[in-house]
Amino acid sequence: MATEAAHDHGALPMRRRRAMPEAAAPMSRPIGQGSVAKLMTEALRDVHGDIDSISINGVLIATRDGLVLCGVTRGIEDDGVAAMAAAAAGLAGQFTAQAGVGNPRAVFFEGDSGQVGVFAVDADTLLVVLGTRDTTMGMFNVVAKQALALLQHAVATRR
Repeated sequence: MATEAAHDHGALPMRRRRAMPEAAAPMSRPIGQGSVAKLMTEALRDVHGDIDSISINGVLIATRDGLVLCGVTRGIEDDGVAAMAAAAAGLAGQFTAQAGVGNPRAVFFEGDSGQVGVFAVDADTLLVVLGTRDTTMGMFNVVAKQALALLQHAVATRR
C-alpha cells in the first residue's frame, strides 16, 4: 500500500489504491437548498480525490433536516440514509446530554459488511461516511475524521 503526503490541510497521510465510485451517484441533487447544496457540492468535488478510498466507499452530505445535498455513493438509498443520519445526530445529542458527556462529535454504526459515521460539518450540515468491509473500526474512525477535516477546510475556503 502506498501512502501519500497530505496537502496543507493538516490532515494525516492517506492510503490509496482505487478510486471512489465516480458515476455511482450524482454529485448533487436539486433541492430547495440551492446555495448550500452548491457550496457543499463544490467542496466535495475539491476533496473527493483526497478521501481514503481504501477505507471509505461513499460519502453523503445532508442537512440536519435529513435532505440530501450531494454525495458519492452506490447501492444505498440516499434519501433514506440522509433522513436516518439526521435522526441519529438528534438522538446522539439527547444521549450525550443525558449521559453528561458533552456535545456529540460523531455517531458510529458498525455492521457486518462495513461502517457508517455521521459527523457535523457545521451547525446545519451533516457528513455521512460509509466504510468498507475490511476496515477496522479504529481505522474507519481515523479516515472518516480525516474526510471531515478535508471537507470542513474546503467549505471554509469557499465561504
